[in-house]
Amino acid sequence: MKSCHILRTAALAAVLALGACTQFQPVKNEPPRLFALQAELEGAPAAQSASLTLAVNAPRAAPGYDSPRMVYVRKTYELESFSKNQWVDTPARMLAPLLVRALEGSGRFRAVVQAPSPVAADLRLDTGIVRLQQEFIGHPSRVHLTLNARLIDVKSARVVASREFDILEDAASEDPYGGVIAANRAVRRALSGLVDFSASNVQR
Repeated sequence: MKSCHILRTAALAAVLALGACTQFQPVKNEPPRLFALQAELEGAPAAQSASLTLAVNAPRAAPGYDSPRMVYVRKTYELESFSKNQWVDTPARMLAPLLVRALEGSGRFRAVVQAPSPVAADLRLDTGIVRLQQEFIGHPSRVHLTLNARLIDVKSARVVASREFDILEDAASEDPYGGVIAANRAVRRALSGLVDFSASNVQR
């Protein structure tokens, strides 16, 4: 009996020692998986057909969408974010160069510059991300992108035109990567719409 008691005591001490070692070991934090918005319009740049210069302001983002977190929704009005997946930068900062390249490639402007710029511009494009989220409310899940745009005459500070783009894209899979693919498709549609919006109002 005495030997059994000694064995139990030794076993208990070993378990306590192992627990103490585990408790004070650093927790292994895996780095998050990073994703980018890289959607661009296809095709070669068109020949320039206008004499106006367009300045593109850096897009703004509504609260909740102004960080690299990848936002998703399971209930209306409740924003959540994936813990192990995020954007490589904020959606607004990733969108800015895509806007400039898409508008440059349209050939509808003499020049397209990203504001602030020392180049004098005739028009300015202001954009804002109202929402960019993967919605798991139905099946399949979908990405919901809402983007507003205003075209402004720089000299008179007059709003030439404004429009809101509300885009839905189904996700191919029920996970963050499916949302990334759908988000890039949604951005490509938004870029195409913004080019048409800007070009048509310049002509008018």
